[in-house]
Amino acid sequence: MATAVATPGSSTKSSIAVPGRRYDHLFFSGMALAMLATVFVGFAHTYYLAGVFKAPLPDLLIHVHGAAFSCWILLLVTQTSLVSAGRVDIHRRLGIAGFLLGCAMVILGVLAATDSLARSAGPPGRDVQAFYIIPMMNMVTFAALLYFAFGARRDPAAHKRLICIATISLLIAAIARWPLPIVQGKAMIAALFSYIFLAILAAYDLWSTRKVHRVTLWAGAFVIVLQQICYPIGSTAAWHAVASRVQSLAR
Repeated sequence: MATAVATPGSSTKSSIAVPGRRYDHLFFSGMALAMLATVFVGFAHTYYLAGVFKAPLPDLLIHVHGAAFSCWILLLVTQTSLVSAGRVDIHRRLGIAGFLLGCAMVILGVLAATDSLARSAGPPGRDVQAFYIIPMMNMVTFAALLYFAFGARRDPAAHKRLICIATISLLIAAIARWPLPIVQGKAMIAALFSYIFLAILAAYDLWSTRKVHRVTLWAGAFVIVLQQICYPIGSTAAWHAVASRVQSLAR
């Protein structure tokens, strides 16, 4: 909608009204629910609908890993709901618990990836040593974004985008388990699908403020670059030597 503002002695100026951040609560709550649905569909067959604690997982570590990452998604939904309800005080108190949970997730993610390497577990037909770099790089990405999100907690616009993008960086494992042949067991294709969330975030920025937020730009690029360099690095002899050594020690 165009609006005209006239002042005496000056020409009429027109500007296009933009929504601003009035819909942030609705948008980020919707993103959190969409990511929750993404994770549920991915792990429904092997975890959530398999009894959760009774699910036939390889060992206790993978159970703890799954529980922690599930709690993160549920906490994300809770936190966005609290902000929408105006309970920022509770949101901030839970934020400290969320940061500690995120730190624990990084440790558990590294341990779970190493556990899978020791068991030579991975997508069918994939070199497990080459595949090992994918979850490890995802943990590096998540840890870095979590750190910046904690530092930007006084800047709501930056903070919520960093948390959102950090969570998007974790979605590959869930999407690669969707019951769709195009993504099942294919980490690279799953990563491309996860970037749809980044595109939606950028589109919302443009719609709401007529520009893409700086955090959306650099954090989104950070995720894409680190995830995509996994594949050439994972195929090198140097990485195989590192993964082989870790595999030997873990066993």
